[in-house]
Formats: sequence, structure tokens, C-alpha cells
Amino acid sequence: MSDPTNFSDPAVQVSKEGAPAPSPLRCIGGSIVAGGIAVVLYRLTSSIAIAFATKPLHSDNFTTQRISTAVRTLIVGLSSLGTGIFALAAFGLFALGLQLLLQRAKEDSTPPTNS
Repeated sequence: MSDPTNFSDPAVQVSKEGAPAPSPLRCIGGSIVAGGIAVVLYRLTSSIAIAFATKPLHSDNFTTQRISTAVRTLIVGLSSLGTGIFALAAFGLFALGLQLLLQRAKEDSTPPTNS
């Protein structure tokens, strides 16, 4: 078996736990992917909500109406939750990428001190 901490790419830095250290490029790339998934889920949520709104229930049974309303609400709610999670992940990854860029710029701008 190969050692999981042995990366062939020398540009990939490894943290103490053996996982690749976050880089601004990886964070921004992950943010783009998560944002794309959030947009797709938003469009899916919109189409589900519109489909439910345009197709009313055709039942006089009170229990059937309540159960179907609960199921419709659950479906739209879970889809909205997934959209929100991916949107927050995209925002967080983008912010982390910016923070890493600022830290690198700050480290490059400060001259080394000679003691």
C-alpha cells in the first residue's frame, strides 16, 4: 500500500494531519463548485414549488389534504435546506480563500527581522 501522505505534486503542501493544506486556489475552486450546485438546487427548488402551486389537490378528504400538504412542504423545505447549505459553503470557502490570500500578501510584505 502507498503512503497517503506522499503526494507526487510538490506544490501541494501537507498539514500535520496528512491532509492537503488549504490554498487560495483550492478554496476559490471549491467555492465555484459549491456555488454552481447551489444555483442548480435553487432552480430545482423553484421548479418544484411552481409545479406544486400549479397542480392543486383534487380531494375532499381532510386527512388526504393535510398529508399531501405536509409532504409538499417537506419536499420544498428539504430542497431549500440543501440550497442554503451549499450557498453558505460557497460563501465560506470564498471567504477562506480571500483570507488566505491576504495572509500570504501580509507575509510577503513584511521584511524578515534580524535579531
